[in-house]
Formats: sequence, C-alpha cells, structure tokens
Amino acid sequence: MNITVLALEGVFDTGLATVLDAFGTANELVALQNGPSVQFNVTIVGVRPTVRSALGFGVPVVAAAGMPVPDLVVVPALGYKMPATLQPALARDDVTEAIGLLKNWASSGTRIAAACIGTFVLAESGLLDGQEATTTWWLTAYFRQRYPKVRLDTSRMVVGSGQFVTGGAALSHLDMTLWLIRQASPELAALVASYLVIDSRPSQSAYVISDHLANADPLIQRFDRWIRDHMDQGFSLDEAATELATSKRTLARRLQEVLGKTPVSYVQDLRIEQAVHLIKTSSHNIDRIAAMVGYADGVTLRTLLRRRLGKGIREIRES
Repeated sequence: MNITVLALEGVFDTGLATVLDAFGTANELVALQNGPSVQFNVTIVGVRPTVRSALGFGVPVVAAAGMPVPDLVVVPALGYKMPATLQPALARDDVTEAIGLLKNWASSGTRIAAACIGTFVLAESGLLDGQEATTTWWLTAYFRQRYPKVRLDTSRMVVGSGQFVTGGAALSHLDMTLWLIRQASPELAALVASYLVIDSRPSQSAYVISDHLANADPLIQRFDRWIRDHMDQGFSLDEAATELATSKRTLARRLQEVLGKTPVSYVQDLRIEQAVHLIKTSSHNIDRIAAMVGYADGVTLRTLLRRRLGKGIREIRES
C-alpha cells in the first residue's frame, strides 16, 4: 500500500511521529505473522520545498508535484489548537494548495484520512460535506459553525465514511492509524497495538471537559452552570428555560446548533462526568454517588457508565 503523509508547515509533531511510528512498527512486525504479507510504503510529502514542525524541527519532505497517485493519504494535525490561530492558518497559500491536491487525489479514488486539526484541512476542501466525521472534541462548536454540511459525531474516536476516515483529538492519530492498518490486517493491527501498549478507545467521551464546550456560547454556559447547581434534582427543561429567561425551543436549538446535542443528552454528559470524578475522588458508594448526580439508583448509573465509557466502577477507580 502506497501511503502519502501530507505534512504542512507547522505540522503537529506528535501527530506526525505517531503516524510514522505506527506504520513503521507494522512493517517491522509483519514478518511475525503467518498470513498474507502487507507492506506500507510511506512517503512524507509537502507542498513547499521545506517544512518545519510546530516545535521547529525540519521535516524531510518530497515534493507533491509529479508524485504518483497514492492508495492512501494521511493528513496529520496542524499545531494550532484554538480558533484564533487556526483560522489564519487555514487561509494560508500552502493550505489552499494542499486542499487542491486532496480534491485531485479524492477524484482519483484515493482514500483520505485526517486526525485532530487535520480534519479541518480536509473539511475545508468540501470533501466531507454530507459525510460522517469526527474532530477534536474541544473545537466541536467551531467545526459545526464552519462546516455545517458535515455530519459531525465527536463522541467517536475514529469515523470511516465512504473513502474518508477522520480521527478525534491529538492522540487519535494512533487510533486512526491502527484503524487503517486493521483494514489490511486485523491481526497485524492487534499486534501493533500490543507493541505500542494502546487499548481500544472507541469514544472521546471520557476525555471531554463539558464546561470547556459550554464556553462556546453564553446561553449554553448559563445552562451548564444551572445544571451543575441542580444536578442532584430531576431535570426539567421547562424549569431550566424559565430560570434562564428563554424558551425551551431556543435552548434546544442552541444546543443542537453549537454542540449537536439535545438538552437531555447534555445533562447526561454532565452527570456522568461528575459521577466519574466522585468515583475517583470520594469514598461514597455507587448508590450515594448516583443520588448526588441525579439518578434514582446505582444500577442505572452503572449501566450508563458501562454504555458510555465501556468501563465498570472498579476500572474507573483504578484508571
């Protein structure tokens, strides 16, 4: 499989290194397998003669011009974590040129994968319009605002949709690369994961900081604060809307537009987040914790934690 890793100026060092190390490890370990041989031929490509990483290291790139059409293109993140620095980066000439390359490769049938801030570069091309995708969780609101035609699901760590694959926040570069290796050989992907000591992480939910997301909108920020102050009580959308001097419809619409969530799902996120904190930091039993975060009993909370995080109480306490 011929793989092009598209490295742009300011590429996120960890993301680039993770992708290269995972494919390199796969190539080393393939000899230990009894099945069909798989070889990942990786080339780092740039749209400029010289590329420096976000930390200032030189990246040895091959010029994109004249390169044969690859089987797979991987777009690592850029090293810009907030909208104020990301927006001008997306408007750079080299990014515009890279977007043209992505469109050409896609029209030739090449599969394209992007992780973290790299998903913004891919979405900027319009190729993700109408596709399912994920992105880094803390930029959910900005991504939705900028690319409203993308069917975004930031709860998932890796999303495959058609010929496109997207990964969530920073270290999802590894999850995404393992996902790509798995398409060629599930056994090899499992072996690489073992050597790199990486567990299955299908969801970003366990890493999301809800009050960070709430800061994207004043109404949601007020809703977030109100829910936290009344978490041990049953949730009433009518009461919340009245207290916030808004309508139920306006509150629900704002949450959907900014975060892609219903009021009930957002409340559930906050309750689970607080429950995990209490499980890790207090000596309360599960029934007491359930009552403190607004659930009738510990059984309900256990079920939700297992469904959302894939972990039981003991695993959460020990993590």
